Amino acid sequence: MRQAEIQRQTAETQVRVALNLDGTGRHTVATGLPFLDHMLRHLAVHGLFDLTVKAQGDLEVDPHHTVEDTALTLGMAFNQALGDRRGIVRMGHAYVPMDETLAFVAVDLSGRPYAVVQAQWHGPSVGGIPNSLWPHFLESFAVTARCNLHARVLYGQDDHHQAEALFKALARALDTATMMDPRRGETLPSTKGVL
Repeated sequence: MRQAEIQRQTAETQVRVALNLDGTGRHTVATGLPFLDHMLRHLAVHGLFDLTVKAQGDLEVDPHHTVEDTALTLGMAFNQALGDRRGIVRMGHAYVPMDETLAFVAVDLSGRPYAVVQAQWHGPSVGGIPNSLWPHFLESFAVTARCNLHARVLYGQDDHHQAEALFKALARALDTATMMDPRRGETLPSTKGVL
C-alpha cells in the first residue's frame, strides 16, 4: 500500500499529513491559511492523491512557519509512501494554463533533493501569503520528498493564477512520476541500482 501518515511537531507548528498515492483526489485540508488550503486541494484533485492535511501554526507571527512546515511534512509523506521507489515511472512533467498564465513543472523522484523555481510575481502577496513563500514551499517539499523539482511560470499577470497553475502543474507532474510502470515490474528506475 503506497500510503503514509506523518506527524511533525515543533515549537512553532503541529502538522499531520496522510497521503495515498493511489487515490481518487479525496481531500480534507485545514492549515489555518485558506489560500494554502486552496492550493493543497488542487494538489489532491489534479494529482488524484487522497490527502489529509491538518496544521496549526504560529499565524500570529506570520504564515512562514506554517507554509514551510506543511511543505516539509508533505514531502516526508511522499517520500515514505514511495518506499524504495521500485517500479515507479520516476519522472514527470506538466504544462498547465490558467487564463493568461502558463506554468510548467518537472519532477524527478531521484532521491536527490534540488529545486529551481522561476516566477515573476506582481504583488507582495496572494491570499495573505507572501509570494516569496511559494518558491520556499516548493524548495522545502523537494528536500523532504527527495526529488528534483523544476518549476517555472512562463508568463502571467495575476498572482492567484500563477500560484494555482504551479500547484496544478506540480500535481500532474507528481501523478505521472509516482505511477507504477507495468513494464518495469519491481526493478528500480536507475542505472545505479539505488534511488
